[in-house]
Amino acid sequence: MAEKKTEDKSIPNARFPEQAGVSSEEINALIEDFDENNVELHSIKIMRYGKSVYEAYRYPYNAETPHTMYSVSKSFTSIAIGFAIDEGLLTLDTKVIDIFPEYRPSKTDEKLEQMTVFHLLTMTAGKEVSLVVDRTKGRWVKDFFDSRWYAAPGDGWKYISENTYMCSAIITKLTGLSMIDYLTPRLFKPLGIDRKPFWESDPAGVNAGGWGLFITTDELARFVLCLSQGGKYAGEQVIPEWYIKEATSKQVNNNGNTGEDASNGYGFFFWRNRFENSYHLDGMFSQYGIVLEDYDAVIVTTCSEIDEQKTKDCIFRHVPAMFVEKSRSKPKDSPALKELSPLAPMEARPRSVMEEFIKGRIIHFPKNPLLNATRWPLSMLPLAVVFMSADRAGNIDNLVISFREDECVVAWDEGRVHNSVVCGMDGKERFSKMHLAGIDFTAVSSAAWISDSIIEIHIRPLESICERRIEIEFKGNTVILYPSSSPSLKTIADNVSWVVSEMIPNKNIANLGAKAVSQLDKIVEFPMMGKMY
Repeated sequence: MAEKKTEDKSIPNARFPEQAGVSSEEINALIEDFDENNVELHSIKIMRYGKSVYEAYRYPYNAETPHTMYSVSKSFTSIAIGFAIDEGLLTLDTKVIDIFPEYRPSKTDEKLEQMTVFHLLTMTAGKEVSLVVDRTKGRWVKDFFDSRWYAAPGDGWKYISENTYMCSAIITKLTGLSMIDYLTPRLFKPLGIDRKPFWESDPAGVNAGGWGLFITTDELARFVLCLSQGGKYAGEQVIPEWYIKEATSKQVNNNGNTGEDASNGYGFFFWRNRFENSYHLDGMFSQYGIVLEDYDAVIVTTCSEIDEQKTKDCIFRHVPAMFVEKSRSKPKDSPALKELSPLAPMEARPRSVMEEFIKGRIIHFPKNPLLNATRWPLSMLPLAVVFMSADRAGNIDNLVISFREDECVVAWDEGRVHNSVVCGMDGKERFSKMHLAGIDFTAVSSAAWISDSIIEIHIRPLESICERRIEIEFKGNTVILYPSSSPSLKTIADNVSWVVSEMIPNKNIANLGAKAVSQLDKIVEFPMMGKMY
């Protein structure tokens, strides 16, 4: 008997953009717009009428490597709740405390008795979990219930990622499955995604829900295309159509939020756009899945741009001009489609005589008591990668640099974890495996001597959005490590300091908090003094 072939559920490709009613000229104008505005786009996929018309990646990012989704994860969590409702496990009116009765206080809390699944999904639960709560202690559900009330449920919209985590915890409590295991047969398999995506978890194994999902651009595109088609994919009804309609509709007001495309209404972990009949999935650093219903079009991006409104402005400047009439033959004046320029490694530079002196020797860095007290010890992973993680990694120690003809090997410890990456010194990066903060990364690395006594090392965890950059200065057996990242921590802090001011009711304290956040780079990325043995 012949073996049954696995059904190909790939998104079909248009032979050229105009065949699916998309202007090649406008695609190129969009890519130029990104470049002119210094938006570090990692990937983009444009679809219309169910067909892919343009897909591009900025090297070293690629189609095969999963990319962090940040809060795009929330929309997957929303769909998990939709499945659970459709299966009769709960309703939108189910009280959250009834699912977790062990957290019901002895003295009745009227607000807690009012909070429902609907309030979690719409960011109107009223609970405000601190941005600096210590997630390494594994008390995420308790931290949620113990957090202060900013309003009664339903009385105020506030973007709190722990609302989404609680939805994940609900799925696990009701089914005994992690959300990734719950979604695999219901969502990922029907979309033709045969591997199980990685999703960060709390110490109890509950997926983070509001962040921490790693998927490829194509996998994101399949999900968003399925949403845009009323839950159908490859001829199969995958997601309940009724739930998609409710989840992507305006359920509550979020006007007062910043940005033109962040204040048009909020659904069940979905955002409404400036256009009629349009919504998007939204992740920090401009991870997007955009649905334009009036044009039967979908745009997905992965990116490293903290100013999300700038990225959306670049995209929406080309709507509706991007969408044209279908053409059976390629227009004669249709230009060749632009590619994304690669991210450049460090240039090759002259080698230093210091290499013989330092190669193979161990560099010890003492723990920084302040950074350990704040649970933000310095890691080879930039803070933007691990600040929401249950395992922030950190405390770089036992650093060893060994040199070869055209590359060096950088090895180090962070707690019980040991890593070793190869760095190109010939103007070409090297690829290595790296495991930190409980996550497997592909390290793309290069190094160069910027003086006779200072070596600079760049390590980019490809599944994420930041690059760790360190300069190591050698003064005899004394070593100074100067950390930084790209995008810089200061740029990130300047763009999120407003969040702190929004979370603190007292404006004077809020302003002080915002100023402190804007100086975060000076707190967690200042030089480390070490000794070489």
